[in-house]
Amino acid sequence: MQTKVAEGALIQLRAWLAQRDLPEDGRLPPERELIEILGVTRGELRKALAALENNGELWRHVGKGTFIGVKPVDEPTNISLVAEKSNPLDVTQARILIEPVLCREAAINATGVHIDDMNRCLQAQREAKTWRQYENADNRFHRIIAEASGNVVLLALFDQLNAIRRTVVWGRLRDESSSPPANHHSFHQHDNIAIAIRERDQETAAEAMWLHLKQVGERLTSHHAGRKMSASRYTK
Repeated sequence: MQTKVAEGALIQLRAWLAQRDLPEDGRLPPERELIEILGVTRGELRKALAALENNGELWRHVGKGTFIGVKPVDEPTNISLVAEKSNPLDVTQARILIEPVLCREAAINATGVHIDDMNRCLQAQREAKTWRQYENADNRFHRIIAEASGNVVLLALFDQLNAIRRTVVWGRLRDESSSPPANHHSFHQHDNIAIAIRERDQETAAEAMWLHLKQVGERLTSHHAGRKMSASRYTK
């Protein structure tokens, strides 16, 4: 009976998180608020939080709170210095060099848990009610692939690159809608990546990730070119 109660609290917590538009840092409300929101006991909530933490879906920092997503690695002090000298296009180019390799390794080493997690992310992306919810699922999808590579050095490199990416000021490549459109280009691209990994097809997985990130880079180039043209109109 206690197991069913704990599972019920976990289901409620997952459902609540899927519909919430959390702050930029992904911080969850304090435990006392979550208890009232979900209608569970403190013990049930803590078991649910522990389950998500063990699954890599959230992390805790003593004195700061609980955050959605994977706990970031300790970032060296020069991360901000690198970010200051970088730009979104540089970051995308670095991703193009690293993430296809991660996909190739993930096609060899991904476990059933990794594949299930990827599928949940794909579903969460399509069900996202806001861009922030989509971005959380998108970030998690790419991080799961890095984990699935089975290479702790590559995973550490991915985390460092991701830390730089978060620090760099990004222009948002979105239309005016409040949520991703039903035909958002990344949905199909992510599907292709996940299918190739699931089928243990190394080359197709790597190529699918390369094509995905290449399009991200092209959209960035187009976006920044458009911004420069708009700015030039006001300086003439």
